[in-house]
Amino acid sequence: MSFVKVNEKSDFSYHNLPYGVFSTAGNSRKRIGVAIGDQILDLSVIKSLFRGPVLSDHQDVFDQPTLNAFMGLGYEAWREARRTLQLLLSANETTLRDDVNLRSRAFVLQSTATMHLPADIGDYTDFYSSRDHATNVGIMFRGKDNALMPNWLRLPVGYHGRASSIVVSGTPIRRPSGQMRPDQSKPPVFGPSKQLDIELEMAFFVGGGNRLGEPIPIERAHEHIFGMVLMNDWSARDIQAWEYVPLGPFLGKNFGTTVSPWVVPMEALLPFVQPNTVQVHNTHYSTECLCYRLASIVPCLCVCVSARYMYWTMKQQLAHHTVNGCNVRPGDLLASGTISGPEPESFGSLLELSWRGTKTVDLGEGETRTFLKDGDEVTLTGYCEGSGYRVGFGPCTGTVLPAL
Repeated sequence: MSFVKVNEKSDFSYHNLPYGVFSTAGNSRKRIGVAIGDQILDLSVIKSLFRGPVLSDHQDVFDQPTLNAFMGLGYEAWREARRTLQLLLSANETTLRDDVNLRSRAFVLQSTATMHLPADIGDYTDFYSSRDHATNVGIMFRGKDNALMPNWLRLPVGYHGRASSIVVSGTPIRRPSGQMRPDQSKPPVFGPSKQLDIELEMAFFVGGGNRLGEPIPIERAHEHIFGMVLMNDWSARDIQAWEYVPLGPFLGKNFGTTVSPWVVPMEALLPFVQPNTVQVHNTHYSTECLCYRLASIVPCLCVCVSARYMYWTMKQQLAHHTVNGCNVRPGDLLASGTISGPEPESFGSLLELSWRGTKTVDLGEGETRTFLKDGDEVTLTGYCEGSGYRVGFGPCTGTVLPAL
């Protein structure tokens, strides 16, 4: 369907066309690109080709070092941009295909590019959307009879995280230090975390925001969701277990969060929509969800998770986030929380796989883990699969560095 050759196992098919921010050795300026196959189409080079009714007066958004300005143009601008890109990249369109000079300037090999955070992230909210994960963690910390708190089935539980420590895939993560209480009969101690963990999550970028005091209704939430990324919300479980009462996560979470660099637009994901999980007590936020296969590798452990295990969906999260009049802005990031399924092979954290460190996880070749060791490299991957093509997110990778 495109004149650009794309392997059917590539994350970046013609049906995907995700947005990212990149630079190259020959041009250190950060600029916006679209991934297709093993190539990046530099939108700053072809910005004059966006001639639709919305973008003709806003071509400058593709000259920016982040996606924020483009995100802020809103839903119709995103749809118009996607239609333009699909036309320009189609096999029968000559504008790019037959202009050798333009193609030489507009296309860059992904292997030669450095990826950056796709947006200037003003605010970051992490939800707790997987019922299996919430149940597992609740059993570990509070017992089976009190696994889910009374509010969990009635609203999307979340907390505001630290946006400044969100990093792009490939950035190392330093093992955090903090206060822990491993022996409940003794006072707490300070030192490097001994229970460093991953959290396999999805996240979405807010596009058009809302005015302070004006909620985003569930029926229009999709118009405010620009696209999705993979996320590893690294967690220091021993620090978190001691500090989280009464106000929730702090030092156990804010030391680092990794996101994949390519933002997959929601239109690319719509063909994979599935019905939402039946919600027994929800009467306010009914909507559908999306299904992806996700994988986590730590460093040679593979677990497979599907986003259908999310109990609370993106639209519900955004509607609830703003129902009190809270204003969100272009580039804000909202995350799912750890996504886990009902069986161990679909657990999205080592906390669950090792059941809070009470059993080892076999990695093969004599290697085991309960939690992460220094030097471990973690890679999350995810994709939706159609007939002969994928809509994928690319890797979300980070390596653990020793504590200072």
